Amino acid sequence: MKLRKSLLMAPALLASSLGMMAGDGVTVEHLGVNNTFVRINGDGRYLLLPVQESVADAKVNVLIDGKLERTFYVRLAKSKVDYTVPLDLEPYKGHNVVLDINANHDRSSVREAKEGACWDAITLSNTFDTTNREKFRPVYHHTPEWGWMNDPNGMFYKDGEWHLYYQWNPFGSKWQNMTWGHSSSSDLINWKHHAVAIEPDGLGTIFSGSCALDPDNSTGFGKDAIVALYTAANTSQMQSLAHSDNNGESFIKYPGNPVFTLETEARDPNMFWNQESKQWNIMLAHALEHEILFLTSPDLKTWTLQSAFGKGFGAQDGVWECPDLFPLTVNGKKKWVLLVNINPGGPFGGSATQYFVGDFDGKTFTADTDKSGKIPTKWMDYGKDHYATVTWSDAPDGRRTAIGWMSNWQYAADVPTTQFRSANTLPRDLSLFKGNDGQLYLASNPSPETLKLRDESVVKEQAVNTSATATSFSLPAANNGICEVVFDIEAKKNSKVFVTLSNSKNEEVVITYNPADNTIAFDRTKAGISDFSRDFPAVTVSPTFTKNGKTSVRMFIDRSSIEMFAKDGKYVMTNLVFPNEPYSNISFTSDGSAKISNLEIYSLKPSSSL
Repeated sequence: MKLRKSLLMAPALLASSLGMMAGDGVTVEHLGVNNTFVRINGDGRYLLLPVQESVADAKVNVLIDGKLERTFYVRLAKSKVDYTVPLDLEPYKGHNVVLDINANHDRSSVREAKEGACWDAITLSNTFDTTNREKFRPVYHHTPEWGWMNDPNGMFYKDGEWHLYYQWNPFGSKWQNMTWGHSSSSDLINWKHHAVAIEPDGLGTIFSGSCALDPDNSTGFGKDAIVALYTAANTSQMQSLAHSDNNGESFIKYPGNPVFTLETEARDPNMFWNQESKQWNIMLAHALEHEILFLTSPDLKTWTLQSAFGKGFGAQDGVWECPDLFPLTVNGKKKWVLLVNINPGGPFGGSATQYFVGDFDGKTFTADTDKSGKIPTKWMDYGKDHYATVTWSDAPDGRRTAIGWMSNWQYAADVPTTQFRSANTLPRDLSLFKGNDGQLYLASNPSPETLKLRDESVVKEQAVNTSATATSFSLPAANNGICEVVFDIEAKKNSKVFVTLSNSKNEEVVITYNPADNTIAFDRTKAGISDFSRDFPAVTVSPTFTKNGKTSVRMFIDRSSIEMFAKDGKYVMTNLVFPNEPYSNISFTSDGSAKISNLEIYSLKPSSSL
């Protein structure tokens, strides 16, 4: 009898012996080769999870009082810890919290599974340190405090604040766990980080979408309520609705979600209230069909498909994503611009933003054609690192202000940062202009708020005649070399002008203006670190939309990016760079007769977001 009793007790004793204290208030219990329980039995605001980026995702089920609360994925460290990410325990205070973790670390036994670096390193903490530890974190571009970021989402303006939501992974610096992160700004430069806005649910993770004010209470959520449309992504992609009654701090999901489904893949709804027709216009990317669907709705709950645009037009590679449609006035006439982000299929590989100019009658978009009757392919940015571009709704003073994701899907997960990955471009105000061919094109100018970044003018030269011998100027050393450089170029048709940014390690960016074909090129093949991707070293080329041997440059240099604009915004190139030390010199040369004029170099002030 005694022997029988001891045998009955053995499983409990064995389970207890397998438990180990990872840190104060955390107990780890290995249930098998791939399955582990982590019990929280102490106090602390955050559970810090150790991450190793080179391993596969572990599936984490969060059990609250025995019930499944949420599921997320994190690359739990196997042999070394790259960094930690926080799981906020505040919502579960006073409850029993257990993490049921399935981590396939290719172990052959429980004994080996116990050796995972993560199990000893999981800890409780009352704080999570977001102090920047990154050499290449931008100084004046928006970035998440930690984790992965891609598409900007749901941007709206209200009560003097620009709200920016973004695709965010709070549990690592690679794509996963898509959630809407949230930041806001009164000046488009200094950003305040907020708590997560929309989290995954039973319908899936939260993909891209849009927000707008509801001026007529068409949705029943209240006059001027902030409404959000987004794609819920699980086995399938479906469109869901939410609203905010606290100025976008959080959203209440509509209980009737999803509000729109299709048999095929569609995502990234973008909407605006059409005051003339008194209904909502919605653009939806029919991703694999290379088209944009145009729908209408009286209340964002019932939708009617009106038309489709895109098959056979523009760049047709990859998938079509993140559409936006808005009016702009040129020469007193209203025209409509349709943004379509595409991946892959950009002009220099990977992802990019194309656009179409045309007319919209509330149901159908009709693109302008060229002299041959064809719809031309037009690019919003001729760099490698400008994607998922969309505009703010309800912007003041009739402005149409855009922002993009400053990376490329070819290498976004591999760039040399770990605490965070990816930044947004500078905000840009959009307008239309007529090109030499009679076509309408989209101009992108740095938003006027960017002037606030200027600190002092450190170089000012009225005119510099160029030759094969370099004329050089020092760039500001303050704040890791961030600066703005502005100048005009004038050259004979057979004279190329070369502008070189360089440092003491012989790393350089070479900008070449060629008046013979009216192009300007950006060469980053020797710009710095590039071995993380064979697709990163590149030369990008943009038309200058001029014919007289003259062009202009307005260039913003940050720790890991260069955005180059014409002064009138007629061309723009956005490219990442990762120099081992900041560029300290700018030089001008030419292979013929040319002149640089109105050269100014400004030191810049860091934003308060860093």
